Amino acid sequence: MHQSIRHILAFFLQFGVFGLVLLTIADDSFLFLPVGGDLLVVILVAKNHAHLPIYILGAAAGSTIGVFLLDLVCRKGGEAGLKRIVKPKLHDYLKQQMERHAVVALVVSCLAPPPFPFGATIAVASALQYPKPQLLTVVFLSRAVRFALVGWSAIYFGRRVLRMIDSPGFEWFMGGFIALCLIGSTIEIIRWVRAAK
Repeated sequence: MHQSIRHILAFFLQFGVFGLVLLTIADDSFLFLPVGGDLLVVILVAKNHAHLPIYILGAAAGSTIGVFLLDLVCRKGGEAGLKRIVKPKLHDYLKQQMERHAVVALVVSCLAPPPFPFGATIAVASALQYPKPQLLTVVFLSRAVRFALVGWSAIYFGRRVLRMIDSPGFEWFMGGFIALCLIGSTIEIIRWVRAAK
């Protein structure tokens, strides 16, 4: 595995479930991270199956806190601010989905793996003033289901996944992915700062 990924994982792994909470807060708010909550759940569960319920709750709670932070900015900026950070086509599509079936759109975005636009879906829901208590409840429950599925998969496939991430091909892939995440995070932060102004 790429050394920088090892360092990032080691940093979060040393805190156990609290590291998982921190990672999912960061990952589901404003940052693009080269390791997500799913990967950390797989590693933690592969090492300790018995703590699966704690990992599910920790990851879902962290994700919900990250969404809460994202919601604070997008709700305040409204639709005018949203148009500066979400591409027009995506904005129009997500707005249409929110107006028709908001809960379904939110659940799908919470369950779907990348590159599904999870952050953009949350941003649109917040900008359109979808009720905050319902938003956070849907996110927590849906993310709990997602992390439960990931955790149960890790019980059956975790050792294979750990072997795969130690392969040279995965190392090169992650090196490029880290570079993209750094660029994406920088661009995203600049866009959010401009939108806030």
